[in-house]
Amino acid sequence: MQFVIWTISSTGYAGIALLMAIESACIPLPSEIIMPFAGSLVDQGGRFNLFWVATAGAIGCNLGSIVAYWVGAWGGRPLVEKYGRYVLMSRHDLDRMTYFFEKYGSITVLIGRLLPVVRTFIALPAGIAKMPQVRFHIYTFVGSWPWCFALAFVGMKLGEQWRTDPRFHDWFHRFHLVVELALVAGIVWFVWTHWKKSRAGERA
Repeated sequence: MQFVIWTISSTGYAGIALLMAIESACIPLPSEIIMPFAGSLVDQGGRFNLFWVATAGAIGCNLGSIVAYWVGAWGGRPLVEKYGRYVLMSRHDLDRMTYFFEKYGSITVLIGRLLPVVRTFIALPAGIAKMPQVRFHIYTFVGSWPWCFALAFVGMKLGEQWRTDPRFHDWFHRFHLVVELALVAGIVWFVWTHWKKSRAGERA
């Protein structure tokens, strides 16, 4: 969390794009943390604008997806299966995304960008299928922008409450430990379940 705060505070829109690129390169850095924090800075001294925050996030998704796309295109499914566990991607995750990609075609990229977890890894099956790159990047941007905008909008509204409503400020300080523990528990659960799936896939 501190890394996200420091990056966005120090580098602005470029930091938002960088962090979202990391997520889209199949590294589990949740956009659910990145974009709300960026949104909370909107209207603070005129430095950030909601439209451009969402656009920077969507651009970052495209940049990071280039890496994941070409990993899939060059290495194919065997490479993804072999090394996917290092980014907490199980064979089950790959099977599910590949199934939807084969069933629904390129539109899966657009829809997948609107879904948690799936959005992080959807570029891999697109690369494996060698989806035309121009279409891939258009669908990635179009699918990512509403996701980034929605999360940033939530962050902006929470930021407004933080600045204007003393009750919200007091509530947060009273229960911030619970919030932080819930966040840590969620990350631990995600890592543990995906690690178990990865180990089960190796034994299969």
